[in-house]
Amino acid sequence: MSAAGRWAFAITLGSLLMVGAPAHAEVWGYVDGKGQKHFADHQVNRRYQLLFQNPGRSGTSVRQARSRAASLHTAFEISVGYKAVKHLIREAAADSGVEYDLLKAVISTESNFNARAVSPMGAIGLMQVIPETAERFGVSPSGRQTVGQRLTDPRTNLQAGARYLAWLLKRFDGEVPLALAAYNAGEGAVDRAGRQIPNYPETQNYVRKVMRLHQDLRPQQAARSQRTVTQQARAEGTASRPVAVIASN
Repeated sequence: MSAAGRWAFAITLGSLLMVGAPAHAEVWGYVDGKGQKHFADHQVNRRYQLLFQNPGRSGTSVRQARSRAASLHTAFEISVGYKAVKHLIREAAADSGVEYDLLKAVISTESNFNARAVSPMGAIGLMQVIPETAERFGVSPSGRQTVGQRLTDPRTNLQAGARYLAWLLKRFDGEVPLALAAYNAGEGAVDRAGRQIPNYPETQNYVRKVMRLHQDLRPQQAARSQRTVTQQARAEGTASRPVAVIASN
């Protein structure tokens, strides 16, 4: 993609997120040589450029939350990768019992809806599933295809990843941040940390990013949660305290 194309992309993204972005939010990103778009809430490396920054006031109204959700949904709907697999994401969500928006937030963070993504650690596809994990959750070799090859199929990948995430949610008693930390670092790492998010920068950033995206996709629930926290703080006669496992930037 040309430099002009990159800046057009940046302007488009900024316009989408400007309507109601989180207070003090930043969006960094770049477009690689294959035209694949990459986003983060901080500068991961020198390739990432600051695309959007909102130094707004703290606190989020219901109207702001809904505007931000609408902007995010629009951004997803113009994504070719997302549109190609959204029906499979809904299927995997229904089959596994994992909430659709949570599954969407995980996939966006893991692969940006790139079904061909392969990590240096050997994680494959949309949900970046490792073959050994896929085998634990029902994927076996078929004919001449290995488990790794089967994971390049979007449906197979989503089904395996969603089953694993559902199992983690049950294992950690529905605590979404802990399940996400285990998805990123392994359930053993969460156990060794005393059933807390491990003190790994990558894992903490991962959980923060998925939780923020998930919250922004669910404005009504987020607004209700904020009201509950505020009411509890007033009842206790204290300042409102954040209740998330990790703080947003």
